Amino acid sequence: MTVPTGDSASSAADSVARSASSWDLEVKPHLAPYFAYGAAFAIAAAHIGVGFALKIGSSGVIFQTSDQVAIALLGIILGGVVLLFARPRLRVGQSGVSVRNLLGYRLFPWSEVVGVSFPQGARWARVDLPDDEYVPVMAIQSVDKQRAIDAMDAVRALVYKYRPDVSPRSATS
Repeated sequence: MTVPTGDSASSAADSVARSASSWDLEVKPHLAPYFAYGAAFAIAAAHIGVGFALKIGSSGVIFQTSDQVAIALLGIILGGVVLLFARPRLRVGQSGVSVRNLLGYRLFPWSEVVGVSFPQGARWARVDLPDDEYVPVMAIQSVDKQRAIDAMDAVRALVYKYRPDVSPRSATS
């Protein structure tokens, strides 16, 4: 592993700072990460506890140490999967709209963005694309209530800033 030194270290830090400041808005869910952290901890702790308890008492089955370790590892893996729900993020800037959901990351240039919407009854917002396609934005969730409303207002303002040709009708739902 190489670590940048001297001028290359400062230029690497400058490029990171530039990329972080190139976004006008960054939105992350507020409540979902807390639920994800709690659930991941509970799942991992329960599996680890069961793993320790496997050799206590006799149930007619002979459990080995490898069974205990496997149960604990399964809990840690499941907890890690649940932690993916803390990952969503939306960034809006001059280069476009960047959406990071559970597994994927995608940057949509402004030429592809038709609008943003939050349909009634939906769990999260979405970026509208041409040909009636859309991408869910798990960073803006209905469970966040007023924060979600404020985030949608900010995102819509930036859509109008970078795409003045977008009709207000497409972004009001």
